Amino acid sequence: MMDKLRRVLSGREENEELGLTAQVLDASTLSYSTRVKWFVICFAGGILCSILGTALLFLPNGLKLFAVFYTLGNIAALASTCFLMGPLKQLKRMFEPTRLIATIVMLLCLALTLCAVFWWHKKGLAIIFCILQFLAMTCARRSVCKCA
Repeated sequence: MMDKLRRVLSGREENEELGLTAQVLDASTLSYSTRVKWFVICFAGGILCSILGTALLFLPNGLKLFAVFYTLGNIAALASTCFLMGPLKQLKRMFEPTRLIATIVMLLCLALTLCAVFWWHKKGLAIIFCILQFLAMTCARRSVCKCA
């Protein structure tokens, strides 16, 4: 808010490009340190869920737990970046033409993984959808690197 006021008072134009830090600060009303803390919490929670799901895979009925925890881990990892750039900016970037297919495949596989485990009771299909989740997230990250 203060940056916007400073820009208006100093006469800088609205369309002038902001630095990365200013863009991050404009994305949310949370302080920068709060956003970073919640990013770390969500990202670490996502990693923990994925590791826990992998460990539970070898228990009886572990496939259901694996699919749920792996999917929750991916959702937490996606949510973590919302704290850094804001949810609207993240959605805009996710649905850019270079990432559109990977985003659709990833979101579809998140839902289909849970459907395969709980409604269809197809363990092999759930594993395939988890693999596709991983591949879609990897492709989305590669397209980010190519754009950068």
